[in-house]
Amino acid sequence: MILVTGGTGFLGAHLLYHLTRAGKEVRVVKREHSSLNLVHKIFSYYSKTPDILLSKIEWVTGDVLDLLSLQEAFRGVKEVYHSAAVVSFESGAKKQMLHTNISGTANVVNVALEKNISKLCYVSSIAALGRSSDEKPITESTYFSSSENPSAYALSKYEAEREVWRGIHEGLNAVIVNPSVILGPGDWNTGSAKLFQTIYNGLKFYTRGVNGFVDVNDVANVMILLMESDVAGEQFLVNAEDVSYQHLFSMMAEALKVKPPTREAGVFLSALYWRLLALKSLLTGKKPTVTKETAQTAQQVFHYDNGKLLKYFDFQYMPIRESVNRATELFMKNL
Repeated sequence: MILVTGGTGFLGAHLLYHLTRAGKEVRVVKREHSSLNLVHKIFSYYSKTPDILLSKIEWVTGDVLDLLSLQEAFRGVKEVYHSAAVVSFESGAKKQMLHTNISGTANVVNVALEKNISKLCYVSSIAALGRSSDEKPITESTYFSSSENPSAYALSKYEAEREVWRGIHEGLNAVIVNPSVILGPGDWNTGSAKLFQTIYNGLKFYTRGVNGFVDVNDVANVMILLMESDVAGEQFLVNAEDVSYQHLFSMMAEALKVKPPTREAGVFLSALYWRLLALKSLLTGKKPTVTKETAQTAQQVFHYDNGKLLKYFDFQYMPIRESVNRATELFMKNL
């Protein structure tokens, strides 16, 4: 029996698709009022019979912050994929995000130790890795420093990682993955999938920032690969390519057959833009599409070294252009 947390999310739903398609016995912890709409939508992107695959999943009500529900969900479980997390770059979500991501992971680790599971795969983020001061590519061992004013999300994932490492030192067989920005088909109104909607609607501005990107199916496959291997007590950066936002937006525009962004948004314009959106959010109650943290990140240049994973496994990443083209095809069909 495989247990998955965060299965109703973007990455979690893709992981569930790959596991069920492979005939695995899967149980998913979901909160009482969590919707399965995204899971069904993602399954339907890849399968003509999504309901048949979905019927193979055992859904149990629970929460990573509820120890009793976790202990019940872990009955008979041998492997755990822990991907449940709050992802937000809004200042108002900081307290909830820190509590859920850190304490929730501590609970998962503690119950995994108590139940003596065979292996745990924890989904962290490249945000939890340190920032290179000498412009060298960031690796799994790049030092993370709170003095660099990391985002609340980055801090929450870093501290959650520390809970997993604590579990490893206490005898837990576990691996950690740090995906870069994950691209792929999902809910076109939220997360990275919303970029396709934004470009399609005529985004005019780009930034000169550079970041790492990876296809969602690659991340799910790496997680399964690690789970089924003998590798343990290791951390892996999962990144296909480093791409500038300008180039990424141009690839998306080309695939969508729309005009690419042509105006550069510098630091001043980006700062003005997120402030205007914050004001609009206060007036409308809708979440801003750009926050202070995302605006600042879009101006920065990050490069990542994915060599460690490739030394362990003969794995080939999907090129980002192909990932964009595949997602675009599904976006246009959905449209």
